[in-house]
Amino acid sequence: MKNYVVTGGAGFIGSHITEYLLQMGHQVTVIDNLRTGFEKNLKGLNARFFEEDIRNRTLINKIMKNTDCIFHLAALVSVPESIEKINECVDINTKGTINILEAAKQNSNCKVVLSSSAANYGNNPILPKLETMNPEPMIPYAITKLDGEYYLKMYSNYYSVPTTSLRYFNVFGPRQNPKSAYAAAVPIFINKALKNEPITIYGDGQQTRDFIYVKDVVRANILASQKGNGTYNVALGHSTSILELAETIKEITNSKSQIQFLKERSGDIKHSKANPSKFNQLGFKPQYSIEKALLETIEFYEKELAVSK
Repeated sequence: MKNYVVTGGAGFIGSHITEYLLQMGHQVTVIDNLRTGFEKNLKGLNARFFEEDIRNRTLINKIMKNTDCIFHLAALVSVPESIEKINECVDINTKGTINILEAAKQNSNCKVVLSSSAANYGNNPILPKLETMNPEPMIPYAITKLDGEYYLKMYSNYYSVPTTSLRYFNVFGPRQNPKSAYAAAVPIFINKALKNEPITIYGDGQQTRDFIYVKDVVRANILASQKGNGTYNVALGHSTSILELAETIKEITNSKSQIQFLKERSGDIKHSKANPSKFNQLGFKPQYSIEKALLETIEFYEKELAVSK
């Protein structure tokens, strides 16, 4: 049995990592200020929970005593909000990450696994994305995520803190909030399809994304806690168009939703695809196809919808 800390553990991905670790019989401490996370995501889970902010360095040090590994997901994650509140974004994502690394430094051989982002690649049109490419972050969120990667590398080099950074591509699955102002396409499309409401696509729908299921992302984190250092892409390595995604969801749900096309949003990346071979060589192999993952995800939202009626 090990002692794990999950920052942002009441969030979408964090709660899945927490659930998995508890199922494996480990002790888990969740730190989340509930800005975008929800206590209901931890319902029925026997995790120690602190409604706290990672900017509170003194408290973080106390909470993280005798920790074996920290999964660091707490962050200001909204891209528009990061632009509107740059200083706060830096405080949470960069300075908060330094607080986590400082706490890890106080624990012998405590590994830090950072949830980073494919946004670090920016608008570089070269596909697929490789970790060796020069990062070109365009927004405060991505800049601070890249900062985090550099700080993890620095703490590894200078203080022998074991670290790994995972650049997620488009993660989806149960517990992703469809009501957020900045919600991702998958939960929005599913909710619209289940209600037979119009599904809105910006542009012609031919833009592509490299989707990966949240349960595979959990497995990626567990692997990263055990081996590897540096930065890795976490993705299927397969592109799916937004229109194809919408049509697949419609088909699975037998929905009568109409697909509506609106003007393309400025700043949206046209195509995204990862080369995940570096991480795959460590032993990572996604277990879920898009279709299999969508079936599980749709089942979750169907239950949610039934409860809310």
